[in-house]
Amino acid sequence: MIKPLQLGDIAVDVVWKKIKDVHFSTYPPTGRVRISVPTRMSMDSIRRFAISKLDWIKQLHQKLREQERETSREYLDRESHYLWSRRYLLTVIESEQPVSVELSHSHIVLRMRSGTDHAKRQALLEEWYREQVKKAVPPLFAKWERLLGVKVEQCFVQRMKTKWGSGNADTRSIRLNTELAKKPRECLEYIVAHEMLQLLEPASSARIVALMDQHLPKWRYCRDLLTRLPMQEERAVE
Repeated sequence: MIKPLQLGDIAVDVVWKKIKDVHFSTYPPTGRVRISVPTRMSMDSIRRFAISKLDWIKQLHQKLREQERETSREYLDRESHYLWSRRYLLTVIESEQPVSVELSHSHIVLRMRSGTDHAKRQALLEEWYREQVKKAVPPLFAKWERLLGVKVEQCFVQRMKTKWGSGNADTRSIRLNTELAKKPRECLEYIVAHEMLQLLEPASSARIVALMDQHLPKWRYCRDLLTRLPMQEERAVE
């Protein structure tokens, strides 16, 4: 169940879950705030707790609202695109050959049929980015399965507007944001490890932090890096 809570000029979504601790989350691009709370926690208790954290919530909210955005992409020749944080120039080749996307030195080469519109170009690049993430995760799963003793049964890679990843302990599945392919590889590992820990310890944030500190000491750096890096600009039609 989700219930709105207004804290001054900040709208907060309250979500009751089977957890022990209160969790705060802020989501791009607007800095929307969500509080996940134990199922038995009353709304009055939630409000008092949220007010006690209001200054901190405002700082996170403002930080996300001011975060740099990527400029809107037109998918034209010599436009800049990124893979694993490295800059490439887009090379657009119109031909009757099968459509494809591939790396060639410092270029991402998009082959497509003449007259391919913006939406189709975007779809082709996004599918290619999705494949890059899918190719990168199996060795990470293998590594963290050995470390944590938890197995991922299913992994879905998709465009996500508000999260870099999510995990479902019941189905042993995780979801990863396609946009991770544009960020440093270490950020992908951080998200994979974090979501796998969610499968192992869905109700204990303290335990998750302890395990992250043990197995991935740089995780806070990766978290902060994802916050600082430019985010994709959303088009008004979405």
